[in-house]
Amino acid sequence: MDIGSLFARHARYRPDNLAFVFESERLTWSELNQSINRLSNALSALGIQKGDKVATILPNCTELFETYWAAAKIGAVVVPFSTMLLEKAMKSLLQDADAVLLITSSAFVESINAIRAELTGIADDRFLLTDSSDTPGYQDYHGLKAAAADTEPAGIQIEPDDPFNIMYSSGTTGLPKGIVHTHRIRAAYGTSFASAYRMTPESVTMHAGAIVFNGAFVDLMPTIFVGATYILLGQFDPVSYIDIIEQEQVTHVMMVPSQIIALMNAPNFSPSALQSLEMILSLGAPLLREHKEELNRHLPGRFYELYGLTEGFVTVLDKTDYAAKPDSVGVPPPFFDMRIVDENDNDLAAGEVGEICGRGPILMPGYYKRPDLTADAIRDGWLHSGDMGYVDEDGFLYLVDRKKDMIISGGVNVYPRDIEEVVARHPAVQEVAVFGIPHSKWGESPLAAVILFEPGSILAEELRDWINANVAAKFQRVQDVFIMDEFPRNVAGKTLKRVMREDYRNREKV
Repeated sequence: MDIGSLFARHARYRPDNLAFVFESERLTWSELNQSINRLSNALSALGIQKGDKVATILPNCTELFETYWAAAKIGAVVVPFSTMLLEKAMKSLLQDADAVLLITSSAFVESINAIRAELTGIADDRFLLTDSSDTPGYQDYHGLKAAAADTEPAGIQIEPDDPFNIMYSSGTTGLPKGIVHTHRIRAAYGTSFASAYRMTPESVTMHAGAIVFNGAFVDLMPTIFVGATYILLGQFDPVSYIDIIEQEQVTHVMMVPSQIIALMNAPNFSPSALQSLEMILSLGAPLLREHKEELNRHLPGRFYELYGLTEGFVTVLDKTDYAAKPDSVGVPPPFFDMRIVDENDNDLAAGEVGEICGRGPILMPGYYKRPDLTADAIRDGWLHSGDMGYVDEDGFLYLVDRKKDMIISGGVNVYPRDIEEVVARHPAVQEVAVFGIPHSKWGESPLAAVILFEPGSILAEELRDWINANVAAKFQRVQDVFIMDEFPRNVAGKTLKRVMREDYRNREKV
């Protein structure tokens, strides 16, 4: 289960098949493997050894993509960081990860130089730039790579349980949590998801999200496992996204809900342009029923939904189960197990809401250097998700909400998603996010933040009254409606409710 060996395998048996596309660059498996080998050998020449931590601060690009696999071939551990990090978080995470080499671009030189004196674990000759050959204090990534051999690295024994990467789940607030994934875990990503998505070597996957986030591996690993084609985009633009699907005859795509909504509202959206698609996978947050139904009307028989945690548990709603279980996030794949438990870890019956716990072949060995956090997250071999849900009589999982997003109003548990499903039905609303705000009597009450299709098409007070007339219970009535031009999102496209809550509070102060 040496992940790097997949590239040598495909280069031998499928050398001329298209492997990777980024912008104008198109590489066959043979070309891609040779390029990765050069980088592997260049890293070895710099003294990078098995177990060393190779950090990256890069946007989507060929260099970032190849770094994952080049490090894997020599047993180094990749630690990819978001390009949104501020200097303080950048410093603390690079230190926490024990990084000995950093690959970045000139866009981040100023920030890195501001903290460089404190990055004592990285030697002066181990700061690499992907887009400059004459920046003082930095080595030329491409020059080093060009000088290296394209043969397979030799003499390095990779074991299945050797670490492959560390994914940090937090960097701007709270304690950093580096989630470790091994070669065995990433191999299980490949086999489990390739089967779930019905992928073949002829599949064409397109990815627009930032590949520094673990969600990217949900479609990246199965694509590499079967030797299919992987198209990486620099960013998500719904118009060009549709055009590329049609041009490249893409079969598999994965999007967060906001991207699916933007896709369906793009001026060039048409089922005929997207007819090649065999899978449209939604993940990262629940896609509301209103949007699922619209998508399925235009592109039936393609919708999958994935619920999962970077720490190592997933469920998948198969496209053939959508019609019967449209509100479910599916079932665990083979070799995975799931429980719904109460606050005392007792199993709950079907229909009862509790915490979702799971285990399976992608379960992390732990948080990097944090046995305390690991012991809290994994108890008796079960990962405790912090998410609330229930299963039906057939064992299908239904999400209720995250524990941290749940609103407690007058002692009653209020789940934002229940309200969001109602708001999304209003014809003026393009997107909605519900969260709790302080209330003098009830402690907390819901607020609905919305993006409208047409600015000014409805007043906040009118929409509030419509929502409150259509929710199922009094405790679901919203205190206010906050109309926004756009939602704050992280690089993975997830909506940041905590930022919205702060924006609303700031508006109230004004």
